[in-house]
Amino acid sequence: MVSRWVILMAVLLFCVTQVSSDAEIEEHQTQVVKGANRRLLPFLDCGGLCKGRCSAHSRPKVCNRACGTCCVRCKCVPPGTSGNREMCGSCYTDMTTHGNKTKCP
Repeated sequence: MVSRWVILMAVLLFCVTQVSSDAEIEEHQTQVVKGANRRLLPFLDCGGLCKGRCSAHSRPKVCNRACGTCCVRCKCVPPGTSGNREMCGSCYTDMTTHGNKTKCP
């Protein structure tokens, strides 16, 4: 009877430890947004960042679609409405369309 009690307490302690470590891991998961301020954010708001990036574009819907793809794949959106593409590294600058044109705005 005592051995069952010890085993039950050990399993319970193990479960509590696992739950607390999983919560700690989720709490510390962040993504780096590369750009002018290089700060840590709990998530990357690709929609909002791309909306700002494509605000001055002649075809904003096409720009937003391409920017969203690049943001998800490269986890980065350069600051400003144009230029600064190098700040996101080779993932952002080297991505091309089927027509071999640069994809990311």
